Amino acid sequence: MTSRPPVDIARILLIIVILSLLIFGSLYIVRPFLPALLWATMIVVATWPLMIGIERRVGGRRSIAVAAMVMGMLVVIVLPLSAAVATIAERGGDVIALAQRLPDYTLPPPPRWLHDVPLAGGRLAREWQRLSDAGPGGILARVQPYAMIGTQWLLARAGAAGALLIHLLLTVVIAGILYSRGELALSMVARFAARLAGDRGAAAVRLTGLSIRAVALGIVVTSAVQAALGGLGLYVTGVPGAAFLTALILILCLAQIGSAIPLFGAAVWLFRRGDEVAAIELAVWTLLIIGLDKVLRPLLIKRGVDLPILLILTGVLGGLVAFGIVGLFIGPVILAVTFTLMQAWIAQEVPPEPAEPGVTSDVK
Repeated sequence: MTSRPPVDIARILLIIVILSLLIFGSLYIVRPFLPALLWATMIVVATWPLMIGIERRVGGRRSIAVAAMVMGMLVVIVLPLSAAVATIAERGGDVIALAQRLPDYTLPPPPRWLHDVPLAGGRLAREWQRLSDAGPGGILARVQPYAMIGTQWLLARAGAAGALLIHLLLTVVIAGILYSRGELALSMVARFAARLAGDRGAAAVRLTGLSIRAVALGIVVTSAVQAALGGLGLYVTGVPGAAFLTALILILCLAQIGSAIPLFGAAVWLFRRGDEVAAIELAVWTLLIIGLDKVLRPLLIKRGVDLPILLILTGVLGGLVAFGIVGLFIGPVILAVTFTLMQAWIAQEVPPEPAEPGVTSDVK
């Protein structure tokens, strides 16, 4: 009978401490770059098939494909987000002044067409009439606990336009590096996952990529489409400040709040001004945009993995509070990846325990 070799507990603990210090130190050093790295990784994973398609069309020249993708990121992501945040920050004083004028604002009686809105017309008309009967200050009594707090919070977030621009530019640089060395990065991640969990680790990497692609397409593309259509409706109907409202729609759609509040508010303003036709057109256009959101977002998300909308909403709002505007993208990706990996782990069959010698399962 051979004796078990002695276990050097002190050596094992020392190795664990050293590895923990190395990991913590590395994360602390790269901490300023983590948001940009996560954002760039999400963008590259989501748009990698597009980059490969461009590379094929230009004769396999990766540098041209990378340059095209970087320019596309600048035009599609950096410029619109920077313009949206800068516009909100620039018009912040007007928003606060509008919120402060609520005590003197009296809501007119509800329009007749509101009663004819399917399903919710009667309830909307009663709520409108209740606020109108309250007279001056009636609206303030309802929204005062939320209006100023929400407005100031939104402006404080949007006021960090300089920091956001730096993050966006850094994201573009990192994304360009990942585009040019994507296969190498994927190979390193796959080998690391396989070293940790074998075939399960490789499957986890594939699930992570599908989750990132699904969430990125479902949130970003849908929000951009809603903002573009909403801005078009505001511009055509002649609503002043259409650029500011479009930027606000983009931020609200990314936060999964939706475009209904600014668009219906603009329709009410048009009605009060006496332009009933434009108000009805904008209201109908808003309903179409809301309906498109209900169809397009689940369709894009389900192209990757089947994720609950509640999970995405939680990730967006939690990421916004935790990381700021960049968290709009990071939060849902983290939760989606965690949810997908947990589902895969739960779905795995547990191997049966071996039976003891001499024990049979037959009952006679």
